[in-house]
Amino acid sequence: MHAPRPQELKLTDQDVHDRAVTRLNKHLPLAVAGYDCTTKMVLDVLIKAAVTRKTVEAVCNDLQNVSDSNTIRGYLNDQIQADDLSLLERQVNKALVEGIPACVWSRRREIAFDFHDEPFYGHSPLLLQFACGGEAHAGTTRFYRVATAYVIVNGLRVTLAVLFVRPEDTIPEILASLIRRVRILGIKIARLFLDKGFCSIPVLRYVQASGWQAILACPIRGKKGGTRALCQGKRSYRTQHTFRSAAYGEFTADVVVALTFSSHKRSKRGKRRRQWLVYVVFHCDDCSLRLVRRVYRHRFGIESSYRCMRQVRAWTTSRNPALRFLLIALGFILLNLWLELRWCFARIFGGGTRKVDEERFQLQRMASFLNRAIERSYGVISYIEADAKPP
Repeated sequence: MHAPRPQELKLTDQDVHDRAVTRLNKHLPLAVAGYDCTTKMVLDVLIKAAVTRKTVEAVCNDLQNVSDSNTIRGYLNDQIQADDLSLLERQVNKALVEGIPACVWSRRREIAFDFHDEPFYGHSPLLLQFACGGEAHAGTTRFYRVATAYVIVNGLRVTLAVLFVRPEDTIPEILASLIRRVRILGIKIARLFLDKGFCSIPVLRYVQASGWQAILACPIRGKKGGTRALCQGKRSYRTQHTFRSAAYGEFTADVVVALTFSSHKRSKRGKRRRQWLVYVVFHCDDCSLRLVRRVYRHRFGIESSYRCMRQVRAWTTSRNPALRFLLIALGFILLNLWLELRWCFARIFGGGTRKVDEERFQLQRMASFLNRAIERSYGVISYIEADAKPP
């Protein structure tokens, strides 16, 4: 095996840009061949909007040699439509898994599932058809929602699948679709981690029938009854609880009630506070109380992934629901690309389990690389000219 040449060890801003454009051009259903507007130009505008967290119009106004924003939006609205949302979803999922390190497929993995909501404040009837209702957050009860399947391998937080959630979709259907996508990828499932949003009687029945090991976070509800009645005593324990619903009847499941204490150093409070956590467990008879809470804590890496995704997500007020979903998915695609490049170029040399130097290639550095490469290619508007001499 030959020694790597110096250029093979370098990752330049142009290399990152070329990889991003190639991946998006391969998978996204965009084909632009205008007089002065190309597919690459549209993708570059979308990438710059994502890494700078701006709108398409703001990016077009900043770059010198690109088409105007109306032209770019016209191509996007013509080719990214709500009627083709299922096709867009399939193409996005193909882009997500391209380049994922082989170690993800090497053994059975613990898969986490979660919902991610983007607040929606519009009143357009077309947009409201795709907005899901939820608890009040960020000044609204309407959200554009995606469901994700996720795996953590040696600190590598990889999004495996994204599902665009419609208001008519049921939670068991969403979970079944995500699991089907993971199995199509050839990943063997060792255990399922599900967020509180999945804790409903239909999902509990589905998970029990599936036979997989699973841990579901359970919301604490009720004033004196419900799951709040379980939060008593001086230590963690395991018991059975019967969930009741007027629509779905009753279901009895094993639950782990964990007593934890908040850290006063982290919360900056004067003293530690007791906190109860409730988990629904399936086929985890060999897991101790402490182990259930400890393994479920691994799922919290997905929250870090969402925070990172928001750093590379473009903003829009478009009335095209498919374009709104595309911009959310673009953030996940760029995030997976960053993880892939960091895995390859920020490795710490040595034996044993591969480790990466997280400081060497942070997400913000990749965003800067992409921004600089695009600005170098199209130029930026660096001055304005007055019609008359300023006073």
